This record gives sequence, C-alpha cells and structure tokens, in this order.
Amino acid sequence: MRPTPATPAAPASHLPSALADSRYAVLRLMVTLALMTVGASGMYVVAVVMPAVQAEFGVARADASLPYTLLMIGFGIGGMLMGRLADRFGVMVPLLVGAVSLGLGYAAAAMAGSIWTFTLAHGFLIGLFGSSATFAPLLADTSLWFVRRRGIAVAVCASGNYIGGAIWPPVVQHFVATEGWRHTYLALGLFSFVTMTALALLMRRRPPVAVAAATRQNLSATPSDLPFGLSPGKAQTLLCVAGVACCVAMAMPQVHIVSYCTDLGYGAARGAEMLSLMLACGVVSRLVSGLVCDRIGGLRTLLLGSALQGLALLLFLPFDGLVSLYLIAALFGLFQGGIVPSYAIIVREYFLPAEAGARVGTVIMATMVGMALGGWMSGKVFDLTGSYHAAFINGIAWNLLNFGIVLFLLYRVRGHRAAAQAA
Repeated sequence: MRPTPATPAAPASHLPSALADSRYAVLRLMVTLALMTVGASGMYVVAVVMPAVQAEFGVARADASLPYTLLMIGFGIGGMLMGRLADRFGVMVPLLVGAVSLGLGYAAAAMAGSIWTFTLAHGFLIGLFGSSATFAPLLADTSLWFVRRRGIAVAVCASGNYIGGAIWPPVVQHFVATEGWRHTYLALGLFSFVTMTALALLMRRRPPVAVAAATRQNLSATPSDLPFGLSPGKAQTLLCVAGVACCVAMAMPQVHIVSYCTDLGYGAARGAEMLSLMLACGVVSRLVSGLVCDRIGGLRTLLLGSALQGLALLLFLPFDGLVSLYLIAALFGLFQGGIVPSYAIIVREYFLPAEAGARVGTVIMATMVGMALGGWMSGKVFDLTGSYHAAFINGIAWNLLNFGIVLFLLYRVRGHRAAAQAA
C-alpha cells in the first residue's frame, strides 16, 4: 500500500537528506553535473573523428556528417522516451540504460566496417538510448530537488552538456592522433559504462514528496492567455520552425570547425581546441542568459541571441587566420550558448503551465532536428561547392529566418497587449 503524505516514506533519520534545497540535493546536483558531462561525450566526439572516419571509409563530407545527423535525431527522440521512463521508475533506471547503451555504442562504432554501420551505432545506441538519458531526464530530476534555488540549479545542470563539449574534443583528438579513432572509441565505451554506472547508483533516491507536490501545484496555476495572440498550435509550430532554423545555423561551426581547420591547413588538433573553446564559452553564456531572461524575458533574450549568433557567423566569412578563428570561436560560444534554454523560458511564459513539459520537449526536439539537419546540410554544401564559404552563408540565411520569426512573435505580443489595453 502506497504511503499517504502524512506517512513517512523513509525512516526519520533519512528525512533531512531528502528535503528540497538540502545539502543532499546539492551533492546530488554535483553527481548530476558529472553524469551530464560524461554523457555529453556522445554528442561531440563524432565531430572530432569526422576527418579520420571520412578518410578511412573513403566517403564524401556529407556522408561523413550523417553519423552526427542521426545521433542528434536519436538524441531528441530519446530525450522524450527516457523522460517518461524516469517519471515512472526514477532517474536511475534510464541512466543505467544509458550507461550500457553508450558503452555498446562506442564499441559497435569502433568495430564498424562501413560508414553506415558507424552511422547506425551513433543514431541508435549512442544517441537514442545513450546520451539522451543524461540530458532531459536529469534536467527534470534536478527541478524536483530544488524550490528556492531551482533556477540556478537547473542552469548548473544544463551547463554539464557544454562542459563535456569543452573537455572531450581535445582529449579525444589527442588519442585519435596517438592511438587511432577505433582504439579511442573502445576506451570511451569502457570509461562511459563504468563511470556512468557507478554514478547512476548514487541517484537511487526518488524526489521528495514535498517537492513533487509543489511541482503539481505549480502546474495547476491559472492558465495563460493565447500565446502571442495566436492559437497554441500555430504558436507551437512557429517556435518549432524557429528552433530548427537557429540550430541549422548553430551546427555549422560546431560540427565542421575541425574539418574546416583541417582544410585550411591548421590541422585537426587546432580545430578541436577551437571547438573546446567555443563550448567552454557556451557554459558562461548559458549561465548569464538565465540572468538576462529574468530581466527582459525569454523572447527578447532569444532575439538578442539570434542577432549575436548571426554576427558571429558573418565574422567567419572575411577572417580565416588562426588567431582570428580562435577569437571568433570564443565569440560564437558566448553568443549562442543561451539560445536553446530560452525556448524553455518562452514556453513557460506564454503557454499553459500544465502543458509546459510536453511543449518544451517538442521545441527542444525541433532544435535537435535543426542540429542534425545543419550538420548534414553544411557537409552537402561543401561537397557541392568545394568550400565552406557557401556553407557559412547558408547558416546565416537560416539564422535570418529564426530572427524574423522571433521578431514577428515579439511584434504579435506587443500588438496583442495593445489591443487588450484598448479594450
């Protein structure tokens, strides 16, 4: 028989450690950060090994980009699946599934005999069932352990994805250069399985009843008005298109910076360093954007991020010197890191609170599709033109689409508010 709220769910000695915002919650957040950092490896190492994989399998740049494309699609779908699994059984279960899948995925990719086997290993094992377990489920779990400090806790948790992006590229590039990409993948599989399994066992405890009740109370708050003065379906569609567009643009430097540096003669190691720098600056951007959102709202924060990301992409066109590229990579990270989290804030501000989880998941799924499409599309444009110059222009065009949609939504908000005041 399930205990009622008045009945302790654990011995009295265990209750203090299970309270929201407690020392245990902070320690759990540190474990969560480590899990997300390890799990993020699946999203970033494929960009580092792309030149070596392309050379070994003798395929075009677009085909070499497909593993990243399928990985990101799997990551987006897997986030929703793993989130439901965590809701039912607790976050430890999807984390253990992710540990096994990530280990098997790296091993399968290391033994791949063709680009298609390599691609399937990334899409299904590494993306769908592996790395996806360490993003959306951990964000949701963290929000249930904090009340007063929920915002900064979730921001710290989300930063683990970019911390992983800052750490893994140079580490992987070093071992690819010295041991080869196949041995590197085997070592990654063993490390991920052992580390994630050990950390997942520390996440056995379910969220406190008090926090879960507070969350349910928040979800039953007074419904908001029509989002942007549009029907919820139309508003959701526009946000999804905006999410795809901004992340097609975002994927160009993130996925191809290593290959771009290799083509310019700087070598893959320099490109891996730039990717690491870009994502390290993204950590700063992600934390700062949370503070900016609190002051100007999610929609204006997204508009600002879109404009700055477009500016950084423009800088790639005239400048291709080594020092210039390091500087632009840092600026790109500082400008784009807060874009994706802004969508979650926008959903909370303009949609019904009871629908927030499903709608945030849908929009984040759209951003993953954008990253997947952008990674492949940039490679295809390179194959057609023989240069990344046109690929950067393609990214800028998609960024303009995102900027236009956000500007339109902001215009709709102002017009809707003016009409409401006049009435």
